[in-house]
Amino acid sequence: MKYVSRFPKQTQDWINGRRIEEVECIIADFVGMSRGKAMPSATFERSEQTFLPLSIFYQTIAGDYVDMEIDNQWTESDMVLTPDYSTAVAVPWSDDVAVQVIHDVKHLNGEPIEIIPRNVLKRVLALYKNEGWTPIVAPEIEFYLTKKNIDPAKPIEPPMGRTGRRVVSRQAYSMMAVDDYGSVIDDIYDYAEAVGLQIDTIIQEGGAGQIEINLVHGDPIRLADQVFFFKRLIREAALKNDCFATFMAKPMQDEPGSAMHIHQSILDTDGKNIFSDKDDKETQLFYSFIAGQQNYIPNAICLLAPYVNSYRRFVAKGSAPINLEWGADNRTTGIRIPISSPAARRVENRVVGMDSNPYLAIAASLACGYLGMKQGLKPRKTQKGEAYDKPRDIPRSLHGALHLFEQAPELAEVLGKEFCRVFAAIKRHEAEAFLEVISPWEREHLLLNV
Repeated sequence: MKYVSRFPKQTQDWINGRRIEEVECIIADFVGMSRGKAMPSATFERSEQTFLPLSIFYQTIAGDYVDMEIDNQWTESDMVLTPDYSTAVAVPWSDDVAVQVIHDVKHLNGEPIEIIPRNVLKRVLALYKNEGWTPIVAPEIEFYLTKKNIDPAKPIEPPMGRTGRRVVSRQAYSMMAVDDYGSVIDDIYDYAEAVGLQIDTIIQEGGAGQIEINLVHGDPIRLADQVFFFKRLIREAALKNDCFATFMAKPMQDEPGSAMHIHQSILDTDGKNIFSDKDDKETQLFYSFIAGQQNYIPNAICLLAPYVNSYRRFVAKGSAPINLEWGADNRTTGIRIPISSPAARRVENRVVGMDSNPYLAIAASLACGYLGMKQGLKPRKTQKGEAYDKPRDIPRSLHGALHLFEQAPELAEVLGKEFCRVFAAIKRHEAEAFLEVISPWEREHLLLNV
């Protein structure tokens, strides 16, 4: 197993001389979940490349394939996968000694495939690099633990607590609430340690059974990789404890939605924060980054809120922001400036849903800020007080979001035209498919009343 020497130290420490039995060769799909191939260690060692059909990116969340105006779309042409050994981590829930490795994805001619989410983020980061800028991000992961939901027609419920009663705590930051599902938290910690992922904090959020995990800031690709790994890890920890973990934006009607707030700052070639000047004051680039978020997030919102359910977060009586006002230490605004030192000055995007693909969400948010800085945009006046009564900036549906997405050619230039075209086609198919479903609300109120 010569390849083990190329793994990160924490993964080598976890292996600790044991024989690896299985290697998972994985990539993130549009959803942000793992796809790939599992193989014996010996097969991985002698295989320099792995192949997957490009058509897996022509599938909707329901598994439907979407016809598009793509030459020879259904020839099942192969993508070439090569291991990024720096991403190799354990699969601690496996009965075998197993490792998962994220792979780089290219065409047969060696060119990166534009529609791959990890490549989309790399494309955006290359534009920053050309300007001498290095983005730093820190995502926050929110999710719900729920009772196992076997019948999709039934509402989702919070899990059973250690007292034998349903976990109904809505007490944000309550340590007792966290203790109520302590066994799941313990397994998350154990799995994260085995995988080598660093958790900053774990807290009880505002919903019944809702948890937030904060990650330590760093390189956008690495942080997106961490969220990608964490989603699977958390699901496995929940299943081990006879419950579900869901990253749906709005799984329960009377509970708040789950977000993935993204903290963003930019360093120059000397490693200094370009949002602060030599006198520790805000720079014009700081204001232009905010303005870029205000101007372009509506066009990019389908990447930050990619499903029909995503828009249930953005309701006037909800806790999610419905506009893109900005303010210092103001959690009612879509764009918040957290309390920090000048060296750590950053911009928090609070409209991102936890159901988003982490690579695409980070890429889209940074793309909006990049366009603002390149164009020298100026933000609206800072928001004083609550922002909930301000005019709405967020569209009310996925259909509306896709319309805005297709009205911003400059955003497509940054993210990649081919990616934007394929992504929009997949999402439009999902939005149309949802309209074919008759909901319980319609049967209850319309069946005999109209």
